Amino acid sequence: MPNQSTITLTIGKSFNVGPEKVFEAWVTPDLMKKWLFTTEPTNQVAKSDPHVGGQWEIVDHREGKDYRAIGKYLELQSPNRLVKTFKMPQFSDSEDTITVEIESTEEGAEMAFEQKIIVPHEKEWSKEDIEKACQEYHDQSKIGWNMMFDGLKQLVETGTIHYPS
Repeated sequence: MPNQSTITLTIGKSFNVGPEKVFEAWVTPDLMKKWLFTTEPTNQVAKSDPHVGGQWEIVDHREGKDYRAIGKYLELQSPNRLVKTFKMPQFSDSEDTITVEIESTEEGAEMAFEQKIIVPHEKEWSKEDIEKACQEYHDQSKIGWNMMFDGLKQLVETGTIHYPS
């Protein structure tokens, strides 16, 4: 059996602003630090060099720990498409791929998000253990991204995010 599985998470989100604003929030450090894997109050680092091969990084500090998300840009077609790698080295050596497509609509923009998630296997896992782990990775990732996308929507539509207390 292989030592990992790949699962796909897809999420759609509508915005009342044009694709340009949504795309910019994915690649501009001052905007990324407000919603991407972090909140502005806990953000320690937000870096982005938005060109093919360029790196991006977010470091969020919560409960005495740093959570680091890193990757590189594989494709950038402003304002409609970006593809980048995503890795959290403190948890795993695996590297996911994220694809974001943003289309104009009459109301503003529609974002289609896809993440190819690598799920590492433990040596002694059964088929059922693997299926359970894949479902947990999918479900937990979906919860996290939906929370972030709610913040992204607030940010691009109003300029601010109202963080829960």
